[in-house]
Parts: sequence; C-alpha cells; structure tokens
Amino acid sequence: MEIRWLIRRDMESVLAIENDSFEYPWSEEDFLTMLRTRNCIGMVAMSPYKSEEEPGEVIGYMIYELHKGYIGMHNFAVSREHRREGVGTALIEKLTGKLSFERRTALTLEVQEENLTAQQFFRSQGFKATEVLYGHYEEPVKNAYAMRYDLKADTDTLPTYKGNRIKKFLPKEAGE
Repeated sequence: MEIRWLIRRDMESVLAIENDSFEYPWSEEDFLTMLRTRNCIGMVAMSPYKSEEEPGEVIGYMIYELHKGYIGMHNFAVSREHRREGVGTALIEKLTGKLSFERRTALTLEVQEENLTAQQFFRSQGFKATEVLYGHYEEPVKNAYAMRYDLKADTDTLPTYKGNRIKKFLPKEAGE
C-alpha cells in the first residue's frame, strides 16, 4: 500500500468512499473548500499497483490541518471493501509520524456519538475521548466525542544525562 498526497483526479474515488461511509457525507465543494484552507492537507491510501495498465486504486483518505501545537483531523474513511486490512492503521501511523516534541505533540478529532465502530478504531490506535461535544453536528443535531492522541515519550529517544546536568554550566575550579 502507498500513502501519498491527495490530487484532483483522486476526488471521484474519495467522494465514492465518503458517500458509502457516512450518512451525511461531505460534498465535493466541502472537500475543495477545506483543501483550499491554509495548512490543510489531504492524503490517500492506494492499493498496490497491479501493472502499468492497471494502477492501484484509492482505498482510504484523510483530511487534516496543521496547527501550532497539534494536528486536527477533519475527515477520515476507508472503503468498505478494505476495512480491517490495516489501511486505517497505516493512515493513522502516517499522521502520528508527523508529531514531534519540538512542534506538534497531539492529534485531535471528533467522532459522532453513535459511531461506535470509529470510536473503537481510534481507541485501538491510542486515542482517548476527552470531552462530549453536545450538539456538535447540525442538521440533524448530534453529539460527538472529542478524541485525542498524545505523543508519548519514548525513553530511547529522550536525551539521558549522567551525573550533574548543571555542573557543565558552572565555571571550572582552579586545578580541575
């Protein structure tokens, strides 16, 4: 599977997945408006190429926005035929790979209260529900859960200090 930037010719496939996945899907104009937003990015998961004549197909996508301290996911779906094959996990791993302690440390999203499948999937990826958003969705009015994934410190990647960390900043004593 390949994950790459969403391009214009992917839109037909993305819309097909969107319409099949959601009761109230985004329109093409919704996608284009979001993608024209500064710091908003779309990515697609592609099935493997079969041959030069038969390229891979779009099997999943995500739309996210880069903020100062976090990444906000706006839309995410995998085609019905490719669910439970690791496509969603690969997309999430791609996004969590963009997190760093120096820049963005969290990934946030909202999930409709009734969408238990999505809630379970995101929980399995390390997300935690942080808040109930009453009346978050309009027409019809529905509640949502705010969910958050926080970058965890991996002890192998954190600097380790031996001895007194402050000592190196002190002036050297005569005779040392």
